Amino acid sequence: MADRSPAFLCLLSALLFGASTPLAKLLLSGISPFTLAGLLYLGAAIAVAPNAYRAGLSPAAFRAGNMGYLLGAIVFGGIFGPVLLLKGLDLGEAASVSLWLNLETVATSLLAWAFFREDMGARTWAAMILVTAGGVVLAAPFEGSAGMAAVLVVLACFCWGLDNNYTALIDGLTPSQSTFAKGLVAGCVNLAIGLKLEGGMEQAGFSGGAVIAALVLGGLSYGASISLYIRGAQDLGAARSQMVFSTAPFFGLVIAWVVVGETALLAQFAAAGLMILGLGLMLRGQHIHEHRHRAQFHTHMHRHDDGHHNHSHDDLPPSHRHSHPHDHEPLSHMHPHRPDLHHRHDHDGESQP
Repeated sequence: MADRSPAFLCLLSALLFGASTPLAKLLLSGISPFTLAGLLYLGAAIAVAPNAYRAGLSPAAFRAGNMGYLLGAIVFGGIFGPVLLLKGLDLGEAASVSLWLNLETVATSLLAWAFFREDMGARTWAAMILVTAGGVVLAAPFEGSAGMAAVLVVLACFCWGLDNNYTALIDGLTPSQSTFAKGLVAGCVNLAIGLKLEGGMEQAGFSGGAVIAALVLGGLSYGASISLYIRGAQDLGAARSQMVFSTAPFFGLVIAWVVVGETALLAQFAAAGLMILGLGLMLRGQHIHEHRHRAQFHTHMHRHDDGHHNHSHDDLPPSHRHSHPHDHEPLSHMHPHRPDLHHRHDHDGESQP
C-alpha cells in the first residue's frame, strides 16, 4: 500500500483539478466569469496559506528576476487565464472544455521551445500534433458559440503555458507560496472587476451559498489539488506523477456527463483517443545528452540523491526534500532531463535521441 500511496495522491489531485471545469459550469449560472474567477483563486489562496506560511521566505524570493516571473505568472495564469476559460465554459460544453484543457500541455511546450530555450524532439512534435488534432475534432466546424468557446479556451491555455514557464523559473518560492501569491492577488483583482461590472453582490443577484461553493471549489480544485500533487510527486518522481495527473481533463469529461448531465458526443470520444495517444508520447519522451552546469547560487526545493545537489546535511537522509539557499559548483554529466531550474541550456549542435 505504501508504494501505491504517492500515485493515489497524484490521482486524487487530478480528480480534484478535473472536477473544477464541470462544477464551475454549474456556478456560472449565477456568477459572472470575472467574479467566479476571483472567488476560485481566493479559495485556492486560503487553502494553501498554512503550507505557504510554514515554508518561510528565502531572501532569494525578493530578487528582481523572481519577482518578475511571479508577476508574469499572476497576470497570465491568475488573471487572464481563468477569465478566458470561464468565458469559454459559459459558451461551450463542460465535457469539451475539459478536453480542450489538454492543449495547455501543447501551449507550454511551444512557448518553452520558442522563448525559454527548451529543445523538442520528433516525439514531442508528434505528440503536440495529436493533442491539437483532438482539439480540432472537438471544435469542428468552428461555428457559433462552440467555435468561440474553443478560441477562448485555447487563449486560456496559452496564458497558463506562460504561467507554467514563468513558475518553473522561480527559485525562491515553494509551489504553495507561488499559488498563495497568485491566488490572493489575482483573486482580489478579478473579484473587484467582477463586482464593479455587476454593481456589487446584491445587484449581481447571487447568494452567499454560491460564494461559499466557489471558495470551496477553488480551495479543493486549485489549492488542495496542488498540495496533494506536490506530496505525491516527491515520492513518485516528476515523470510518473505528471503521467498520473494528465488524467485530470478526462475526469472532468466524465463528471460533465454524470454530474452536469451533458450528452456524450462521438467527437468527444474521438478527441479523447487522439489526446491520450499524444499525451502518452509526450510523457514517454526522453531528452539526453552531455551538458555542463555553470556555478550558481539559488533557493528551491531539492533532494540530495538527484545528481545535482552534492552538499550534505548530517541530520537529513539524501531522499528528504527540503529548501534552503545553496551553491552549485560547475558540473558536467549526462542523463535524461527536462528544462527545469538546472537545465535551461542551449542545444546548438546537440541532438535528441
